[in-house]
Amino acid sequence: MAKITKDTIIADVLKIDPETAPFFFEIGMHCLGCPSASGETVEEACAVHGVDADELIAKINM
Repeated sequence: MAKITKDTIIADVLKIDPETAPFFFEIGMHCLGCPSASGETVEEACAVHGVDADELIAKINM
């Protein structure tokens, strides 16, 4: 699997590994198919949702 970073677009994360969706749902990111997910990085989305991007990235890349 490709390494996911804070700069990775959410839609790309889901293309690389669709099984990451539950991580986003757990932190309140429920609109994974909306336009924001197509242009928003993991870091940007985490900032909007008040989540530590480094913690999310660590979980995704386990």
